[in-house]
Amino acid sequence: MKREELIGYLDNLLEAGRLRDYCPNGLQVEGRTDVQRLVAGVTACQALLDAAVERGADAILVHHGWFWRGEDGRVTGLRKARLQTLLKQDINLIAYHLPLDNHPEFGNNAQLAGKLGWLADGRFGEQDLGWLGRLESPTTLSDVAGKVAGELQRVPLTIGDRERVVSRVAWCSGAAQGLFEQAITLGVDLYLSGEISEQTVHLARESGVAYIAAGHHASERYGVQALAEHLALRFGIDCQFVDIDNPI
Repeated sequence: MKREELIGYLDNLLEAGRLRDYCPNGLQVEGRTDVQRLVAGVTACQALLDAAVERGADAILVHHGWFWRGEDGRVTGLRKARLQTLLKQDINLIAYHLPLDNHPEFGNNAQLAGKLGWLADGRFGEQDLGWLGRLESPTTLSDVAGKVAGELQRVPLTIGDRERVVSRVAWCSGAAQGLFEQAITLGVDLYLSGEISEQTVHLARESGVAYIAAGHHASERYGVQALAEHLALRFGIDCQFVDIDNPI
């Protein structure tokens, strides 16, 4: 399909212009006009770019792209090498950050809920990025942590009484530990995000609300993967998800 047709479809599907973000969403680096093969991944790192070149990709679709607000804008060193790879091979770079966290079907938070069997029933926080819900049946924090480890293939950092019964939950993928205090006020038993900060541990201990840090990368693998699968089914594009391991 044509690049502009693909970008138009994705921009509309993900409502790319609705959220205030820290980077441009959509087409970030222009490559060839026709897109037949697409490689998807979490982050536009050099390893993913190299994998796309090896697979003969026309486009790369990621959650973490380039050109972040406040970042040094000079194209030198590693930034030059990354950009040079795309320009030399004429590959498009397409990125959606908050729109891919927030989407009700293909978003990271929606996909996390599906993986863990959590039932979503509300949103909270700035731009409604945080999700609220409940477990299908109450269970212990220990069992929830085990489920997270099994589904995300990564042992999470768990703060709280592991025998505590969990029913109401809140979550937001990635680096969303800043939403924890708001989640506490909403009366949840557990909050899950990708990362955790030093002060977050104290908030969990003092509030009695459990906290699971499931991993930034691990909690954001599934949105872009689901989106790529959707594109393959709808448009017949050859879409391959490449998981570049990241322990964070």
